[in-house]
Amino acid sequence: MRKFLKTTLVSAVFTFMIGSAYAQLTPLNSDTEQDRINWTELESKLGSFPTLKEGLKIGGVSKTLTNEYWRSLGEGYKNFADKHKVFVAYQAAANEGDQLGQLSIAETMITEGYSALLFSPQTDVNLQPAAEVAQSKNIPVVNVNDAVMPTATHYVGNVQKDNGVRVANWFIEHRAEGGKVAVVEGQPGVFAAKQRTEGFTETINKSGKFEVVASVPANWSREQAYNVATTILQRNPDLIGFYVNNDGMALGVVEAVKAAKLQGKVAVFGTDGISDAYKSILAGELTGTVDSFPVLTGEVAMEVVLRLTAGQKLPRVVTTPQALITLENAKTYSEADAKTIREILSK
Repeated sequence: MRKFLKTTLVSAVFTFMIGSAYAQLTPLNSDTEQDRINWTELESKLGSFPTLKEGLKIGGVSKTLTNEYWRSLGEGYKNFADKHKVFVAYQAAANEGDQLGQLSIAETMITEGYSALLFSPQTDVNLQPAAEVAQSKNIPVVNVNDAVMPTATHYVGNVQKDNGVRVANWFIEHRAEGGKVAVVEGQPGVFAAKQRTEGFTETINKSGKFEVVASVPANWSREQAYNVATTILQRNPDLIGFYVNNDGMALGVVEAVKAAKLQGKVAVFGTDGISDAYKSILAGELTGTVDSFPVLTGEVAMEVVLRLTAGQKLPRVVTTPQALITLENAKTYSEADAKTIREILSK
């Protein structure tokens, strides 16, 4: 079976490279795609939520359930599906490196006759074979944060580059004297990791006062991030800060900073807004994170895919919100309920 899946994956990538049924689509860059609307515009531009067919069955395929971000995304799926009495199954690979396992889950959902699918791929191409099969069967597929399939017809997620831009602007404003900074990246080849890193480095380099002394992948692993950060700090004891591509890794970097007795001197920012990141910020350890509100993102993605099943035509990209969280506003966001957060982010 694994050999078959591997063959399928390689074949699909080759097909994509030489052209396929999706050749008419411009390869998707979800950050810059012009055919887009903001999540707050769904009703104003598409009308009231439609009446749905009975018996809809929606499948969600996630990266992993070991990461709180992806569990929260699934919670958002269920919130919106339950509200409209729609069945949803949410499954994920064993870990963030099990690309073939994730593909197997997606292929199984197709054979089991799901009405529509929500894919959060581990890489930009590993779920492409399943997406092409589903779409050939007229099964709507929505690519949801954060890897981006180049031939995705619909995508829901935040502007990935803006995560890094927001953190860079914090350094420019709060560390006006400049200094050495470093990036701990996610998984190489994943759209989100590339965009987050570029957003940070391009913005901070423009200021002319900072030097990015290292930009090293840690593959979304807290342990690897700890080791990477330890090495960077040993080589650059005068480092003033880190930008980290997700919160799990950022918490590993915080541990490395504490071990080096540099807490208070080295700022650390993560990405995602998981609850442990908020706790660390409120405890005065993690400097900040860029919250991309996974529960809300899941609700928006479910609304998008259900609108598609009802025959509505949607833009290729629906963007979801994000906010820079530091000690100044962490309590406000951490104590707000879902309705209040929606109200805050809708302004």
